[in-house]
Amino acid sequence: MTNTWVLDGVREVEAEPQRIVGLFPAAGRAVGREPVDPVSDPLGLVHGTADDRARERLVQALLAALPPHDAARMLGELYHFGDDAERRGVLRGLNAAPHLADTVVTTGLELVADALRTNDPRLVAAALGSFSGRHIDQHGWRHGVLKAVFMGVPLAAVSDVERRSDAELARMAAALIAERRAAHRDISDDIARLAAATTRPGG
Repeated sequence: MTNTWVLDGVREVEAEPQRIVGLFPAAGRAVGREPVDPVSDPLGLVHGTADDRARERLVQALLAALPPHDAARMLGELYHFGDDAERRGVLRGLNAAPHLADTVVTTGLELVADALRTNDPRLVAAALGSFSGRHIDQHGWRHGVLKAVFMGVPLAAVSDVERRSDAELARMAAALIAERRAAHRDISDDIARLAAATTRPGG
């Protein structure tokens, strides 16, 4: 993203990390809230929205500017005091970070667990990105994936499906299919795909 507001915001956070507190809620007004790919992903579940991308960059700057303990604390505050869009921004920022200190990972897992308890599809989708693919335990990941597909979140939004799908997930998905058939509800292609999973979890 080359938006001038984002570039300026990144520089501000790098120089004075506390500035992110004011920049985070302003991102939607500054860069817009449109989906990145409005044709194939009109709700921004897979690729996010313009403000998601802006907040990702701000989170990256924060992680680079602060020691892990301070960064983890700040991310927790941004999440818990933010609205749903700001919470997505924290989660997508974690997804975009390939290497994180243990302190940040611990906080991130707490935030993911909170997001997966919500009924906001975009928040659930953000919670199942690459951060969860790398760090969430298999039990929590399975339940998160099933909740996502039940809510209509496409599997394309879920990181590491091929690597982490296993026989237990397939069993759970098959049980969900049986329930939906009994209730005369449609079966999505994504749920059927999970029910056919046979690979073993990868870590």
